[in-house]
Amino acid sequence: MSTNFDLGGVVVATTLAFKEDAAAPAGLAVDYERFAQHCDFLITNGCRGVGPNGSLGEYSSLTDEERRKVIQVAVETVAGRGIVVAGVHGPGWHQAVQWAQYAKDDGADGVLALPPTMYRASRADVIEHYTRLNDVGLPIMLYNNPIDTKVDLTPDLIAELNELENVVAVKEFSTDARRVLEIQELCDIDVVAGADDLLFEALVDGAVGWFAGYPNAFPKEAVEIYDLVKAGKVTEALELYRALVTVFRWDSKTEFVQAIKYSIDIAGQSYGGRTRPPRGPLSADHEARVRRDTEKALAYIASR
Repeated sequence: MSTNFDLGGVVVATTLAFKEDAAAPAGLAVDYERFAQHCDFLITNGCRGVGPNGSLGEYSSLTDEERRKVIQVAVETVAGRGIVVAGVHGPGWHQAVQWAQYAKDDGADGVLALPPTMYRASRADVIEHYTRLNDVGLPIMLYNNPIDTKVDLTPDLIAELNELENVVAVKEFSTDARRVLEIQELCDIDVVAGADDLLFEALVDGAVGWFAGYPNAFPKEAVEIYDLVKAGKVTEALELYRALVTVFRWDSKTEFVQAIKYSIDIAGQSYGGRTRPPRGPLSADHEARVRRDTEKALAYIASR
């Protein structure tokens, strides 16, 4: 197991920039140069690492070649300055294991893994899925997102999976604030905050890190919130969190990929842009609301 897999800090579930190319899927090619720049931007602004090929990275819309190269670019760009946690989500354990093996071969520090996607797996199915991933040998962060997968990694199931040698952490996205303490009561797995709009509560309850979406747009402020809580400066952390939580709530909405990319654009970076199908553009109403919420956060930051 990698001794470098320290999850204390902000690991960003990275967005992925595209550029127009008529020969590419849906006319959009992965812009690896801008993706590399974005990874560097996040690490330079104090983030602990990057998490490519998650839902926010639109992994399910990528070709196999693109999906693997994204990890290679992230590893090359981060270059040991932080960690790379590769998303290895797949419909079955055989696909997930293949992506985990690629991640290992290409130098990732660990993997983030949903239970089987596109299928409401039984408890036995879930256990086999992660047991097979365990055999690859990279540190595994479980990803509990029952909203999308319809499979809930309950605290007792997480405790059972934690008995596997390489299962070391869980990204908790059930949006149930009680889960952090429930999991900690049953095992010593690292609990990582998963929902941006439940971050403060999770950290105060003892989450060791934050596997995050909105730090794509606000990395410096995200790291500051994390550092303040860990330093015991809870009042100061809460003030900053309150100023940003309105826009953070888009992380838990169906349109979170489009919203976060749009917030990146509004913040003046060049790493957002369009999404690939099945994700279309934001509706006019959603676009206006994301702009309002993002500009509110930016105004607060500028006033500090």
